[in-house]
Amino acid sequence: MTTKQIEATILGQSYRLACSAETEAALLEAVARVDAEMSKIRNHSTVRGQDRIAVMAALSLASELLRLQTSVRHGEAFPAEEIRRTMRQMNDQLGAVIQQYGVQ
Repeated sequence: MTTKQIEATILGQSYRLACSAETEAALLEAVARVDAEMSKIRNHSTVRGQDRIAVMAALSLASELLRLQTSVRHGEAFPAEEIRRTMRQMNDQLGAVIQQYGVQ
């Protein structure tokens, strides 16, 4: 697994991050989520100072994660994107079989 460097900006501050090509998209999505949460806190609260904003954002995101984990444990939430991906794969496989055997 090859490691690469990417530049990311969070709340106007540039960061150099290491990741693999396989995890780059997820890392950039996480960066965008953290930046959005920190921007929201900076713009809609009296919290000042990047360190305090970062802590508040971390607490907010951790709370969101814990709520989601609790929902999953209680069967109230399900991984919709994973289900969609599996359905697409199954449809693709079915389409290939239909095409292979000429079924109309």
